[in-house]
Amino acid sequence: MLRFHFLRPSLSSSNLFNLSPQTLTFPLLSISRSSNTAFRSQMGSYTTSSESSKLLFRQLFEKESSTYTYLLADVAHPEKPALLVDPVDKTVERDLSLIKELGLKLIYAMNTHVHADHVTGTGLIKSRVPGVKSIISKSSNSKADLLVEHGDKIYFGNLFLEVRATPGHTLGCVTYVTGDGSNQPQPRMAFTGDALLIRGCGRTDFQILSLPKDTFLYPAHDYKGFTVSTVGEEMLYNPRLSKDEETFKHIMENLNLPYPKMIDVAVPANMVCGLQDLTGKSAETMSS
Repeated sequence: MLRFHFLRPSLSSSNLFNLSPQTLTFPLLSISRSSNTAFRSQMGSYTTSSESSKLLFRQLFEKESSTYTYLLADVAHPEKPALLVDPVDKTVERDLSLIKELGLKLIYAMNTHVHADHVTGTGLIKSRVPGVKSIISKSSNSKADLLVEHGDKIYFGNLFLEVRATPGHTLGCVTYVTGDGSNQPQPRMAFTGDALLIRGCGRTDFQILSLPKDTFLYPAHDYKGFTVSTVGEEMLYNPRLSKDEETFKHIMENLNLPYPKMIDVAVPANMVCGLQDLTGKSAETMSS
């Protein structure tokens, strides 16, 4: 069951978790666990200081739920390994067609949290692309091939993403952040899910604001046509985050948001990687 609650703001995350080193290795990539977190990635014309590493980056949109899906790939690597963040079931064919056109090899389909407004595309992607691993946080209590925690590093080619636990909107929310290093994209990029939106936010622990002020912020949704912001910009102009704690709590407790129209379908599906337990449903049908 998903729980929504307010977490006391904290800009320091260094003592939130103490993880022992561990590395999980898979073809073309690995997930490394340590007390420090990072991810490597690159985008089209967005290059790192090292010519040996280049990030291809695309921001994709699903209009019904106003969801952004993000494609990242290391195009300098011979295999051109790629990953998708927050894919939507209705746009899987579009995303896979683009990946094919660009000559990329998809290795990860990952979610920032268990979404309530759309069904994730990870299950469909896994059924269409052999070898793709689904990823979600361990604290989400949902199913995926790989369950990540705060401090994990998700590698694709020579690039990596850092997992940061940012609970509040749901207990399992994480933010994926590009790595901090000389061969990583600069400024950094953070894929915040619903924890931090452009001029808005879900209930969050605020640690995203501890990133450098020039860090680009890419949310899972936007309803006004915005596509990207920065940490510094949100600290100045976000009508929720620029307030003191008590004002913030009052705002969040009085949003009066409507019941998400997809929640009864999306949450059960997303708890099992976007695919319902068809065996269980067949059994229920036979017994009725």
